[in-house]
Amino acid sequence: MCIAWQLFNGVIFGSTFYQDFYIFIDEDSTCMNPLLVNRCSWADNSNDPEMQLYHDNEWGVPVHNDTKLFEFIVLECAQAGLSWSTILRKRLDYRKAFVNYDVKKVAEFKKPHMEKLLHSTSINIVKNRLKVSSAVTNARAFIKIQDEFGSFDNYIWDFVEGRRTKHNFFKDCRQIPSTSTESSYLSTDLKARGFKFVGPTICYALMHCFRHKELIEMKFY
Repeated sequence: MCIAWQLFNGVIFGSTFYQDFYIFIDEDSTCMNPLLVNRCSWADNSNDPEMQLYHDNEWGVPVHNDTKLFEFIVLECAQAGLSWSTILRKRLDYRKAFVNYDVKKVAEFKKPHMEKLLHSTSINIVKNRLKVSSAVTNARAFIKIQDEFGSFDNYIWDFVEGRRTKHNFFKDCRQIPSTSTESSYLSTDLKARGFKFVGPTICYALMHCFRHKELIEMKFY
């Protein structure tokens, strides 16, 4: 799903490196049998259970839920310059800080409320003023897209040709780029619509998936 900055180790099936593109993760994602999971190296650390759970149950599963899409826009922006593991450990606090990602409520945050989040000792989020502010700015832009397209889901899936997944097959993880043509188009359009912290790499992360084989078996698409 969304770890372009750490995805480069991917997962190996036989002798071929598989990396597929999907839009995010499903709110009600199917739990894969942990005994059968072939984890990417970035998630194969028993001392990081949040990362393993995220990898096994969420990463790479298509999503069409606007609330979940907004959540990961917020988290991706917060991750910029940090590790994804750091963000996952703060995930519950982010959910609390941004009222369960109710985009309309977040869009109404005023400066005093943002300052309160920045100085809170009970909510453990990344205390970066630009990142917190971007969540509010992006919420307002997100709503405008919903109004124009009917949903953010309708909007973002149009950046995938035919609204279908795109499958890439790499034999070496070093072949995987940090951006794509699609992510560059998405980034340019989001920026034009007022979004912040949405460079091509972040957008590429929003379109990532590794579990082509599993998704076919699960009949996700």
